[in-house]
Amino acid sequence: MKDERKNLLQAIKFTLFSISAGIIQMSSFALLEIFIKDYWIPYLISLVLSILWNFTLNRRYTFKSAANVPIAMVKLFGFYLVFTPLSIYLGELAENCGVNDFLIFIVTMLINFVLEFLFCKLVVYRGKEDTLK
Repeated sequence: MKDERKNLLQAIKFTLFSISAGIIQMSSFALLEIFIKDYWIPYLISLVLSILWNFTLNRRYTFKSAANVPIAMVKLFGFYLVFTPLSIYLGELAENCGVNDFLIFIVTMLINFVLEFLFCKLVVYRGKEDTLK
């Protein structure tokens, strides 16, 4: 029961921090879209900003991990090494088919949210949760 409660609390914290990162990502994307018409450039810049924000908050408050920060960042970088080109490629395909940029953006953010939580929980902080004092 304790593990279930801990996992639920982590999911709630991750969700709240991801919402704040999403606001940063969406705001920066919307601002950049005014000046840069290609989908992938505003998307990539806004994604990097949200990753840094989300990583910092979730390492400290959600997973409470004292894991080596550079190693944890490299692991997360590995996730985004796959996710980012794939999401840019699929986003460009959808845009070329006439799908609204913001609809593509929101769907991509939702997929990212779920996959990143699982990756952090099962790979980045596995065995290193609750080690931050």
